[in-house]
Amino acid sequence: MSARDDRLKAQLARAGIGSDVAQAALDVDAILQVWRRKVFKREIGLRAIAELGLQIELAELDVLMAVRAPSNEFADAKGEETMVSTVATRLAIDPSRASRLTSALIKRGFLRRAVSQQDARRAVLELTDTGERAIEAVRSYKFLVLGSYLKDWTPEEIATFLPLLDRFSAWSERAACPSGPVVEEIATLRDRLSDTKHDT
Repeated sequence: MSARDDRLKAQLARAGIGSDVAQAALDVDAILQVWRRKVFKREIGLRAIAELGLQIELAELDVLMAVRAPSNEFADAKGEETMVSTVATRLAIDPSRASRLTSALIKRGFLRRAVSQQDARRAVLELTDTGERAIEAVRSYKFLVLGSYLKDWTPEEIATFLPLLDRFSAWSERAACPSGPVVEEIATLRDRLSDTKHDT
């Protein structure tokens, strides 16, 4: 272990975080950084588009998925009509970008505008048959690839992994409000940076 990691673990110890947990945090972070770089490049999505011969961009695929709103990805979207603003919210993108992307997909026959069943003054987005086939093909591709990887895991490994992954996926929200010694150590970090600014 490097001297820097030793200093970091000592700092975590002052915040009440034991050595074993500190090392686990370092290990988890290293794995996540590698994973983040792979996910950021969207390797599976790019492979699916290329191998399936789809004439769409990744951002457009995201829009189609937001309109399709599969329940395992958008659990809160059940029964909800999809508008451009809904796409923007689901993908956390600017409404003007969502508008541009949806307009392009409408022109190319992947989406269509329809009249809302809840408010006739409102336009909603729907997948066309072409859009539906594209999304179903991509989802099937993804789960064929993921399933082929997981098929070698034991039922016990999967049963252990899934609830832990779900629990860990909320770590940033739960960790956003630290308390006690952790807050004090964060204040110390802020003070050190402030002192550095004053020295320059």
